[in-house]
Amino acid sequence: MIDAVGSVANGDDPAGGRTSQARRDMLTAPTMEKLHSLRLDAMASSYAEQQRAPDLTGLAFDERFGMLVDAECLARDNRRVTARLREAKLKLPQASIEDIDYEPRRRLDRAAIRQLATCRWIEEHHNVLITGLTGTGKSYFACALGTQACRRGYRVLYYRTSRLFDDFVLARATGGHVRLLGKLARMDVLIIDDWGLRPLAEQDRHDLLEVFEDRYDLRSTIMTSQLEPEKWYEQIGEPTMADAILDRVVHRAHRLELKGPSRRKENPKS
Repeated sequence: MIDAVGSVANGDDPAGGRTSQARRDMLTAPTMEKLHSLRLDAMASSYAEQQRAPDLTGLAFDERFGMLVDAECLARDNRRVTARLREAKLKLPQASIEDIDYEPRRRLDRAAIRQLATCRWIEEHHNVLITGLTGTGKSYFACALGTQACRRGYRVLYYRTSRLFDDFVLARATGGHVRLLGKLARMDVLIIDDWGLRPLAEQDRHDLLEVFEDRYDLRSTIMTSQLEPEKWYEQIGEPTMADAILDRVVHRAHRLELKGPSRRKENPKS
């Protein structure tokens, strides 16, 4: 009898354990509610996981609190990257630098690509010109650089060249021309894909010059084309305008020429 009483007094009774757990749950619930009210959902989720993990109860308070803060920071970073990728409207949102195929026939410069992956070129307001025959992975490479820029906290916007000029026509008709120019000027990285497929009309030349004038030495642009930059003069058409446009694009630009057979025939990835 004495031993039984002693066991209960020492809290070894299973019922005492259930009481202790219930008390912890009562204390945890208000904390969880406050974390959710402060929109610290990831921290709340991590806190709940800690309560369910006996191996974590032995950690010091600072360690457990650090884990909660890390979980919230990671969740917020992921949300920001997701939002930037959604805004970018990349043609190939799954494209990534890690999946670039260095198959020998492509003759890719690994060192140059590693350098571009640092996004230092964006900090320095440089451009990237990607050329190569159709199907060699120009769009994939451009989107991979765009994805990397989003991960590093930059705002990116993708446009096919034809769609860009279509949007200018629509914006001019609806009074949104200045607003569209402002939007393009604010993007840290503007991707213009499939450049040079057709000669430019007069208004196209003026719109393009406005875009590059606003971005020159302030923002970065990625352009893909089947044509070498030396042949872009013919597509732009008017010599003076061509000089003005290319002067703002080609100088301070990293140039990549993609080689090899069509990727569409051999591999859907880059």
